[in-house]
Amino acid sequence: MIKITFPDGSIREFESGVTGLQIAESISSRLAQEVLAASVNGETWDLTRPIENDAIVKLHKWDDAEAKEAYWHSSAHLMAEALQELYPGIKFGIGPAIENGFYYDVDSGEGVSIKEADFAAIEKKMTELTAAKQEIVRKEISKADALKLFSDRGETYKVELINELEDGTITVYTMGNFTDLCRGPHLPNTSYIKSIKILSAAGAYWRGDEKRPQLTRLYGISFPKKKMLDEYLILLEEAKKRDHRKIGKELELFAFSQTVGSGLPLWLPKGTQLRLRLEDFLKKIQREYDYEQVMTPHIGHKQLYVTSGHYAKYGKDSFQPIHTPEAGEEFLLRPMNCPHHCEIYKAFPHSYKELPLRLAEFGTVYRYEQSGELHGLTRVRGFTQDDAHIFCTPDQLKDEFMKVMDIILIIFKALDFENFEAQISLRDPENKEKYIGDDEGWEKAERAIIESCEAKGMKARVELGEAAFYGPKLDFMVKDALGRRWQLGTIQVDYNLPERFDLEYVGADNQKHRPVMIHRAPFGSMERFVAVLIEHTAGKFPLWLAPTQAVVLPVSEKYNDYAYKVAKTLKKLDIRAEVDDRNEKVGRKIRDNELKRIPYLLIVGEKEAENEEVSVRKQGGEDKGSVKLSTFAAEISSEVEKMMNPTEILRLIQEQ
Repeated sequence: MIKITFPDGSIREFESGVTGLQIAESISSRLAQEVLAASVNGETWDLTRPIENDAIVKLHKWDDAEAKEAYWHSSAHLMAEALQELYPGIKFGIGPAIENGFYYDVDSGEGVSIKEADFAAIEKKMTELTAAKQEIVRKEISKADALKLFSDRGETYKVELINELEDGTITVYTMGNFTDLCRGPHLPNTSYIKSIKILSAAGAYWRGDEKRPQLTRLYGISFPKKKMLDEYLILLEEAKKRDHRKIGKELELFAFSQTVGSGLPLWLPKGTQLRLRLEDFLKKIQREYDYEQVMTPHIGHKQLYVTSGHYAKYGKDSFQPIHTPEAGEEFLLRPMNCPHHCEIYKAFPHSYKELPLRLAEFGTVYRYEQSGELHGLTRVRGFTQDDAHIFCTPDQLKDEFMKVMDIILIIFKALDFENFEAQISLRDPENKEKYIGDDEGWEKAERAIIESCEAKGMKARVELGEAAFYGPKLDFMVKDALGRRWQLGTIQVDYNLPERFDLEYVGADNQKHRPVMIHRAPFGSMERFVAVLIEHTAGKFPLWLAPTQAVVLPVSEKYNDYAYKVAKTLKKLDIRAEVDDRNEKVGRKIRDNELKRIPYLLIVGEKEAENEEVSVRKQGGEDKGSVKLSTFAAEISSEVEKMMNPTEILRLIQEQ
């Protein structure tokens, strides 16, 4: 007999070899119908995999990420099986579950392409295979047998992957006539997969390398119920309407030019205004928290990044080194700002009395992302981070960490990101070679983050293996208006870069000590943050952030002069206003400016001109009637001031 410990701490005995599904059946038939995967000692397993020894077991239903991964991973295999039947000779790359659904990279052969017109046939074949209720069987296999199996089938991409694996670690999964190299986990059989939709096809270079073959990447989604699929497809349509690339073009916020280069965004005047206001807001908050602004070069000597460890981590994804006329001298476009800030700290000696030292910079960094992975502002080759680095004593660490948490919460509140969760990202204890530094420093850093969250009363999910290479971090995962998760703010604790750069301060004991370093980026990448904000708001930005806060609409040409007078008055009061003086009916002007997502439409005619008034219409159609121009200006200024007051925002957060 073996002992199975459940999440609530209860323990039950079962015969050795019991499966997760059998455990679920022993609890209730309803649970057995709903469970999709099991965690065994923290590792997600197939429900049909035998448990031989004492274990901590958690059963996962649809709402758990582990269950969705197993469901969508099995769906990827199901799609591959359908493709194998429909396209004889097709070769397979990789087919993982992703955040929403799954994909499979396939090589359909010379002269054969899979297009949108083929999706219905693939879905039909997948549905036929689910009806067959094929068991999904896991098998451990030797490296030699795996190489023979996939070589005999001409699966060159799989053979390449197998050659990189260690013997004794290889498993394959079989459903029907399809066998795939895979770690799992998977569903017990194909009948679990109900409602299926192939979503799109795109090109993808094998292993992300532009010099390797280009495969077809087929994306799909599946759900246990048709209603869930229908709801998801509605969300997809809404997501298309909110696409930041589409709205960014409509609102004239940013552009891309192949002449300038892929992945290098050009910020247009209105987009620049919006971005600068975000920066100004954070600078205002930083002043209240005693940050000092710095500026550093966009390039640095290669040795700077070798010392920091960034060259080893990002060298392959960086632009090629810049060779100067000096023999052997190499520079890099910087992949990170932190090494530069370490050198600023090092420029002068420091006493414990001067700490914490908080250095902030909106610093642009560069990474050579593969062209197939570039996507609007969310994945670019040049992006600006709202970076700050805090150098403090170990005793100051937790207090400083909690102050940064406050800054991130202020920003989320000001931008209406109410739905978020915190994630403590720790190193993988089984794979420590991925990280720099010793165990003692890592343990101190991880403990500081966990204790800071406890002190703040913030519930946080712990994820192993998600730490930065130099330290653990607290990541903030925001859900947007469509329920999609985005990682935005991050705070990292680092004992390692101060060691690598030999940073010191003189303590109260008159001895030299190492400072601790906090890396902090509330927005993360300005480009990515703006993209998420556009899609979250559908381009209807908060009043304080909108590129144009009010547009004045004269009802006829006779009132153009008064319209411009109104706009000029508002601009003097730092209210961003424009005039739409087109020779169009006012109804047309209202419709057009509603589409531009401008918060306030100010209609002016004879009555308004005579009385120094404006007729106010709010975005969305709410008619607020005529008010004195001075009254409108005072109200809008007060509204903006309240939205941008960090102290007031923090007070509201603390009262919740």
